[in-house]
Amino acid sequence: MKYSAPRGTVDILPDSCEKWEKLERILRTVASNYHVREMRTPIFEHTELFNRAVGDTSDVVTKEMYTFADRKGRLMTLRPEGTAGIARAYVENKMYALPEKLTKVFYMGPMFRYERPQNGRQRQFHQFGVEMLGVESPYVDVECMMMALTVVKALGLKNVTLHLNTLGDADSRDAYRAALQDHFRPVLGELCSDCQARFDKNPLRILDCKVDAHHPAMKSAPKTIDFLTDSAKAHFDKVCELLDMLEVDYVIDTNLVRGLDYYSHTVFEIISDDPKLGSGSTVGGGGRYNGLVEELGGPATPGVGFAFGMERLMIALEGADEEETAGIDAYVMPLGDEAKDVAMQIVAMLRANGFATDMDYASRGLKGQFKSADRFKAAYSIILGEEEVQGEFVQMKNNRTKEQTKVAFEDIVKTLEKGLGLE
Repeated sequence: MKYSAPRGTVDILPDSCEKWEKLERILRTVASNYHVREMRTPIFEHTELFNRAVGDTSDVVTKEMYTFADRKGRLMTLRPEGTAGIARAYVENKMYALPEKLTKVFYMGPMFRYERPQNGRQRQFHQFGVEMLGVESPYVDVECMMMALTVVKALGLKNVTLHLNTLGDADSRDAYRAALQDHFRPVLGELCSDCQARFDKNPLRILDCKVDAHHPAMKSAPKTIDFLTDSAKAHFDKVCELLDMLEVDYVIDTNLVRGLDYYSHTVFEIISDDPKLGSGSTVGGGGRYNGLVEELGGPATPGVGFAFGMERLMIALEGADEEETAGIDAYVMPLGDEAKDVAMQIVAMLRANGFATDMDYASRGLKGQFKSADRFKAAYSIILGEEEVQGEFVQMKNNRTKEQTKVAFEDIVKTLEKGLGLE
């Protein structure tokens, strides 16, 4: 009898393993640069976790999960995605009680979905994902998107566009849900059975349907952006303002809803027209999920994240340059909203120059921020408040010698290079 790998799985042979290791090094380097630490969760979980977290109206739960009963009859599922397991572990291990309010982690490993195999998509596939939990701030949304874009840039992909939308908060979604039901009710009989099943439970999933994608009602459906509360609109406006400030090109795509039920507020995808992947290919995406941790039994905890299919990144890897970085070189400490805007620009500038950098997103005082700098073992603390912003300078503190120096914005990189012996 001859044996072969199950359909939708592939053997990764030694030559291919070397390429996988190269990809993993690049991803770990980017994670290190953004001060995001690795977290590992089980490959299988209780089925109920995905039913609750991912949503029992999603295609993943209804059509694609590999579920089995263990020897005691308990339903287990091979993980189809990474966020639910991270959120479960976050609650179970009481990570919300850690001294740092913002927890930034990444995961890397196999996932399982029963779907038609195709180039770059298998039934056993691999994901690289990032989750940032604990702070509800548009700054963290943008931090997440900037990291995703950095991954794409590190792999050498061309013709990349960030697509952006917002689903709003709970009140926004309730209003939008009612509007969608009013819109689709007259034509419900013309839609597929899946859409009809989603109509009462989660009408947003209708917009994600591939079968009815060209139905006229899809094109004329109401848009989420027209049903935002004032606070949800302010959140999304700030996200766009920060992206503009960082000179990131993006497209507001009002049809973008993402395929999983836990999303709220900002959602995004990275689309590439690089010939290596094909025109209009989705490389990866993610969004905010403020209710997920609470849904799984934890305290109300905001979160935002993204994921890439690593098989697709392998296709993109050809010709990419590697950069090796280690440790955190600087921790930027803003005091006030205006300083936070400038701090984000400084962080982007330092990362662009190869420095592992992080900043405070929780709007704390200096004492709390200095504790973070110590925990992160930052070589330098970069402090700026209203006076510094007006004068276009920062206070740079060498955390080893305790020497503090006033440094103009344009001299920050040079001063850091000299202090770290990189001249």
